[in-house]
Order: sequence, then structure tokens, then C-alpha cells
Amino acid sequence: MTQVFMGIDVGTSSARAGVFDASGTLLGTDKRDVTVHHAPGSIVEQSSAEIWAAVSAAARGAIRKAGVDPAAVAGVGFDATCSLVVLGDNGAPLPVGPSEDPDRNIIVWMDHRAIDQAERINALGHRVLDYVGGRISPEMETPKLLWLKENRPEVFGTAWQFLDLTDYLTWRATGSLARSICTVTCKWTYLGHDARWDESYFRAVGLGVLADEGFTRIGTEVVDPGTPLGAGLTAEAAADLGLAPGTRVGAGLIDAHAGGIGSVGAEGGGGPQDNLAYVFGTSSCTMTTTADPVFVPGVWGPYYSAMVPGAWLNEGGQSAAGAAIEQLLRFHPAAGEAGAAAAAADMSLPGWLADRALARAGSTAAAARLADGVHVVPEFLGNRAPHADPHTRAVIAGLGMDADVDTLVALYVAGICGLGYGLRQIIQTQADNGARIKTIVISGGAGRSDLVRQMLADATTVPVAAPATEEPVLLGSAILGAVAAGAFPDMPAAMAAMSSNASVYTPATGALRAYHDRRFDLFEAFQALARDAAVRA
Repeated sequence: MTQVFMGIDVGTSSARAGVFDASGTLLGTDKRDVTVHHAPGSIVEQSSAEIWAAVSAAARGAIRKAGVDPAAVAGVGFDATCSLVVLGDNGAPLPVGPSEDPDRNIIVWMDHRAIDQAERINALGHRVLDYVGGRISPEMETPKLLWLKENRPEVFGTAWQFLDLTDYLTWRATGSLARSICTVTCKWTYLGHDARWDESYFRAVGLGVLADEGFTRIGTEVVDPGTPLGAGLTAEAAADLGLAPGTRVGAGLIDAHAGGIGSVGAEGGGGPQDNLAYVFGTSSCTMTTTADPVFVPGVWGPYYSAMVPGAWLNEGGQSAAGAAIEQLLRFHPAAGEAGAAAAAADMSLPGWLADRALARAGSTAAAARLADGVHVVPEFLGNRAPHADPHTRAVIAGLGMDADVDTLVALYVAGICGLGYGLRQIIQTQADNGARIKTIVISGGAGRSDLVRQMLADATTVPVAAPATEEPVLLGSAILGAVAAGAFPDMPAAMAAMSSNASVYTPATGALRAYHDRRFDLFEAFQALARDAAVRA
């Protein structure tokens, strides 16, 4: 029986599963939506039980659509958003917010309730912060844990385990409480290069009780991504997922990092250290791999073994990317009309606008000029990198009284340019500090159009490569399953065998390059004004 591998991805609003063969060909995929609960105070929550049910349904659906025998699935890998799951005795969910609903036991990555806690942690200047770009983010887990301790002390005190969502999924699948070095190093301040938690950090920030307990509630066993966990799928999990008991399960990854694994190591693509993984979804993440640690102010890391085992990782990105474009478009009077036209064409609104921009401009090169006079700094949820400033907000400049669809197209193009200029800042800041790349490898649902890819290449001045698979995040998780199953000797070998690039978008030169250079200068000026206004307020 030919072996196949399953990748399971939990994003912000859906759970997806995909079945791949050993060459990385996608055989079948399925998806289930999950609920996102929003509440005042920047609260965003989810349910681990609902997510597991969605994962199970998507896995069974993917097997059915792939038309393979479940027994042929030799390995499974999981990835998920870096969200905090809180469990009580026997794995029972505990409420993490004012709703008091125990089913709402996940603080989602984008939840910013812990801004005050993050700022107090940053004010201490502890040496651990050197490995998160100098400033911890409210998107990370120790500020959220401190918020729970201060605002939900009964929940914090009675919790049995605090897990990153990825580690919750592998625990649910195998019963193993081993944490992935990816999750705890990138989001929990675990020092992967020293293989330890820094006890002094937890005591300094007000979480000394976790150190007193020997870190048993946040992880005492930490393993590389793709490490086989436990005895594989438990009988109960196998029944839920529609797979065979004992199927190998690899330690997981954060979703963006799975996109990196599924894209930057393609055979002939120059290798992980030449490529920046740009995962463009609700938010965006950038992953840069280096042989030695590189310290970049405002860029998370350097993290040891957090993506490619044995290599160092710097992680940047934008707190809102696809979500920023959606928010931007909602402000425009023509959004309803264009949204109805997109729905009639069975397209997303951004996809429909991209097609309209190409039709109007005649080429991807000319499309950027549709945004003449309109400028967007799309930082609706702050700046993740390179400024690490959660307080800054978006700037939209150059709008007039026109309310037709063509001006909505111009606003959309300006928003994509703004994302590109933010990415250019990250790339330049990293290069200035010694982490240089040659190519951007793009993945994620928001970056699939030719227009977006070309405009990002032009805006950043760096070539953009597109993976052959349409599902590099799912492929990255499937690669974890393949490594756990022993189908490949290590992660780099699996990446080279299972991933490939389909096309490369070359950046503009001449007049169009100069055009983007001028717009980039204005982007930085508007951004600086917005950051100054946030401080003054």
C-alpha cells in the first residue's frame, strides 16, 4: 500500500485537512469553519472542543475526497495559530474571559487584552527579551498568562495545563504533553538554544508560581517539529479523525511556520537560508532562516530550531494583512456594490478587485498606478515588525468624494502597496542586521493572485516565488507527518522532496521602480506621523 500523509491546519476561522503523497501532490482536502468570539476590551476567544470537532470532520472529509484507504495514512502533522488553550482537571475547558463560558477556553493570538502586561514586561528589560526582538508582544503567551493571573486568578490557579493550540491538538491526538520547540520558543520565551526556561524571567514578571512548579503546566518535555509523539494516534482520536490507531503524529508547528516548511526548502530554490517565507493570510508572518543567531530589533527571535531543526529563525510580519485589506475596503461606499458583484462571480471581494484592477490597467506593471495619490499604512492592529508597536494605527490618505467602484479598486491597490512597503521595511531591517535574503516565497490564501505577487515584488524590490502547491501550509504539516513516519531521514530531505516552486515574479526596474521608491518614502513618513500621534494620545 502506497503511503500518504495528512496535514491538519487550524487558522483563525477554519480548520483544514489535506492528504499528500510522498512527492507533495495534494490528493484531497476539506475544510470546516470555526467560531471566533469578539468582546469589548480587545477580547477574542474560541473553543478547543469546537476546533477539535472541526479538525475531525475536515480530516474525514479529506480522506473521502482523496479516495484513499485511511490505513494508507502513515503520518499526521498539525499546525495552528499561536493561541492559548486553558484546560482544567482531566482536560476540561476553563473560561478565560468575562463570558464565564467554559467552552470559550482559548485566548486567540489576535486578542490584545494583555497590552498593559506586555508593556510592564518590556519595561523590565530582561535578557530573555533579546530573543523576541527586544520587545514582547501582547500576541505572545506570557503576557496573556499574566493577564489571567491578575484578572482570572481562580482560573489561573486551578488550570491543569496551559498549551499553545498546536500542542493542544497533538495532546488531543496522542495523549503526549510534549511541546514543540516552535511554539514554546517563539511564543512562550523558552530558550531553545539552551533547552531551558529562564526561571528568573518568570519570577521578575510575576509568574514565579510557574517556576515554583517546575514549569509542569507549560511544558517540561520540548521536542523538535516532526518528532513522533507517544504511540501515535490514540484509539479515541483515531475514531474522531477517521484514521488508524497508532498512526504516527509529528510534533507540530505554528501555522505560519508550517507555511515556511512547505515552501522555503524546495529543490533548486536555493535553500532555506536564501528564502524568506511570507505567509499572507489574516495576518502575515515572515520567516528568515540563518545558520547563526542574528539579533534584529523589532523582529522576533532569533529562535533556535523553531522551524528548521538546527537552524536559527527570525520572525516578523504584520498583525493584520488580509484582515487589514478587508477592513480597509469596508470603509468605502462602493464596498456593498462590489461585494455583491464578487459574490455573484463566486469570488472573494479582494480577488474580484484584483481582476478589475488588471482589466483597467491592462497589466500588473501598470496596476500600481491606479493608486496614484492614494496612500495606505494598513496597521489597523499595530505594527508587529520592525517597530514592535501595538499602539500605532492605520493611515489612509488621499481620498476624495468619489464613491464609485473604480475608486474602491484604487483603494485596494493602495492597500496592497502598503503591505508591500511594510514587508520591505522588515526585509531592509533584517539585512541591516545581517540576515539577508534573495527571494520571498509567498504562501497563504490572501496572496494567490498574480497581481498581488507582482505588486509585492515591485514594492519590496525582491523577487517573489510561488510554490507549486496551492496549500503550502497544509503541505508543511504533512511534511511533519512524513518525517514522524520515517519516510524521510530529516526535515530538509522531506522539504526538498515534497515541495517545489511554480513561478517567480521579478521586481520592476526603471520608472516603475522609482515610482515605488517615492511611494515607499511617503509610506514611512505617514507611518512615523501615526506612531507619533499614538504616543502623544
